[in-house]
Amino acid sequence: MKALRALLRTVAMVVVLAVVLFAAYEYTERPASQLFGKTLVHGPRNQKIVALTFDDGPNPPYTDEILDVLKQDGVHATFFLVGRAVAAYPNVVRREVKLGNAVGNHTWAHQHLDIMTPQQIATSLDRTENAIAAAAGVRPRIMRPPYGKRDWLVLGEVRRLGYTPVMWSVPLAHDWLYPPPKTIARRILRYVRDGSIIVLHDGNQGRLCALDHLAPHVCDRSQDVGATRIIVSMLKREGYRFVTIPQLLRLRPPTRRSGRAGE
Repeated sequence: MKALRALLRTVAMVVVLAVVLFAAYEYTERPASQLFGKTLVHGPRNQKIVALTFDDGPNPPYTDEILDVLKQDGVHATFFLVGRAVAAYPNVVRREVKLGNAVGNHTWAHQHLDIMTPQQIATSLDRTENAIAAAAGVRPRIMRPPYGKRDWLVLGEVRRLGYTPVMWSVPLAHDWLYPPPKTIARRILRYVRDGSIIVLHDGNQGRLCALDHLAPHVCDRSQDVGATRIIVSMLKREGYRFVTIPQLLRLRPPTRRSGRAGE
């Protein structure tokens, strides 16, 4: 019996430890967590503004269709670009910038930065920055870590390179699972507040479906095109003003000194 009690106590301790570790992991993974250092999560909470952002592109024709929606509605967004897609579709990036949208760095191949060395992180970001500069003549000073994965090492290297890391405040709509546009819009709109940062996807981890002979549905973001139209229309009706992430940063007091020029 003593051996059984000891075994049960050990099992109970292991279970409690697992629960505590899981809770700690969940806390650090929250977009709003500042445990590993400062990131931009939202803008001023006393201004009726919102920042619409798109990840993982460029991805024609869907990025172009989203640009058409934004242009028609007279709003601008921020596109976090995957380097390999930038190199494949430079004309789309050029159009993003020409239409007044902002662009950010989303690594070369949508890698998990928290399992990379500082040199690998620097190489991925620098390579992407150079591709964006070659395509559109701009060098973004903002970046978003793929999957939101970051730690002290990642954010330290990101800041050393002069980037502001950008997260989000509105829960992800799981648009990568291809729900209908109205479902994506509903999941987003219910959480929008003053200063919110919204994330949608115009690409899929920077994959190049046509060039890599992938199944067309892998890169299908038609549902995000439709959701963008709904979200923009509804928020404009509610009196929100759309700003890019660089514009949002200018509305906030600076939180750090950068060794490189701002965007």
